[in-house]
Amino acid sequence: MPATIALIAHDRKKDEMVNFVKQHQAVLARYQLIATGKTGERVKAQTNLAIELKLSGSMGGDAQIAALVAEGKVTAVIFLFDPLQAQPHEPDIQALGRICAIYNIPLATNLATAEAIADALRRTRVAHLIFNPVSGQGNAEEELALIQQLLEPAMKLVVHSTTPEINPEELVKEAISAQADLIIASGGDGTVSAVAGELIGKDIPLGIIPRGTANAFAVAVGIPARLTPIRSSCAAILAGQTRIVDTALCNGLPMILLAGIGYEAEIVERADREAKNRWGALAYIMAGIQQFNEQELFETKIEIEGVIETFHAGAVTVANAAPSTSVMAQGPGKVIANDGMLDVTIAAPKSEIEAVTGMVELLGAALLKMPTNREDIVTLQTKQIKVTTNPPQKVVLDGELIGMTPIEVECIPRGLTIFAPPAPQSEDS
Repeated sequence: MPATIALIAHDRKKDEMVNFVKQHQAVLARYQLIATGKTGERVKAQTNLAIELKLSGSMGGDAQIAALVAEGKVTAVIFLFDPLQAQPHEPDIQALGRICAIYNIPLATNLATAEAIADALRRTRVAHLIFNPVSGQGNAEEELALIQQLLEPAMKLVVHSTTPEINPEELVKEAISAQADLIIASGGDGTVSAVAGELIGKDIPLGIIPRGTANAFAVAVGIPARLTPIRSSCAAILAGQTRIVDTALCNGLPMILLAGIGYEAEIVERADREAKNRWGALAYIMAGIQQFNEQELFETKIEIEGVIETFHAGAVTVANAAPSTSVMAQGPGKVIANDGMLDVTIAAPKSEIEAVTGMVELLGAALLKMPTNREDIVTLQTKQIKVTTNPPQKVVLDGELIGMTPIEVECIPRGLTIFAPPAPQSEDS
């Protein structure tokens, strides 16, 4: 069900409605409120709640609310009506009561039943879903309908869709202001990263429904992202089991996965939206093959705690979390998402054949969870790092190009709570 509460009161009951709303303001603030004109104006003037005003009852505001009930857009209706001295111009309870009965929507008609609804709302979780309709290759309308079908029986779900004009960060801020119990990100890694960034250090758990091309973060933390990702990730949210993982900041921007310099950044630029729509995850592999013959080494300065080391590298990856498919992050053999450290891989092949064998060994390191043992692949762990290159190189952050080097990355231990299965025993804090 949507998280919308409708308020209507006859003239002699408006004071009761105002007092009721004041008493339960903390609960009602978590919901979208709509009200007939004069009732809404009275409540709005004496509380700090945002209320969408419909027409006054005498002009058909109750009919507008009844239409929304019929459309499935209202969670509950509180209609304090006057059974003894209602005036002819005031809305009639009969029509609205019939609509609520047909669609099985709770309807309170006095303070006692209004209190019962308030108590039920207090015990109900409100989830805000940040939904990116252009992620992935599926039908966005069908995918959203499936998410609602799976989640709404267990929680009130408020859906926010991103647009070119409305970014995920704005929508998360709205959800936080509305006192969301949990926030769910549905899209690719860029969407998940943007949502997660606003939740760093906040006591609001993040649900992830992967619908992107790579879904790397979901894979990295063990959220099912294959075969039936929507059903399995919704099941993980409904199970209610949470984990705390690290996050990071890269040049002040949130980072849940990794920052890639050089080779990986060039691959992401080559695998544009058109290629991903056409080929899916294959677009990255095709872009990687194309980039092999063009990638040049560049001078790289790595600064950690005031100590600077210089390398000639083709790729530098600073990872907070990474699945095995993020090959350029696999120098350490495994990247643990809750160890309080960043894992750095510096690849410096001297020839094309070294680049190929290095890639194969990095993939093997991920599969075997063993570090590489090559002179042209340097790995290290740190809590903070600065990377400078000459000439400047493109930087990809959580799957999105963000500009050029230099970058500074800082780990934020235990910065984010997510809905996910338990970590493998080797990754427990």
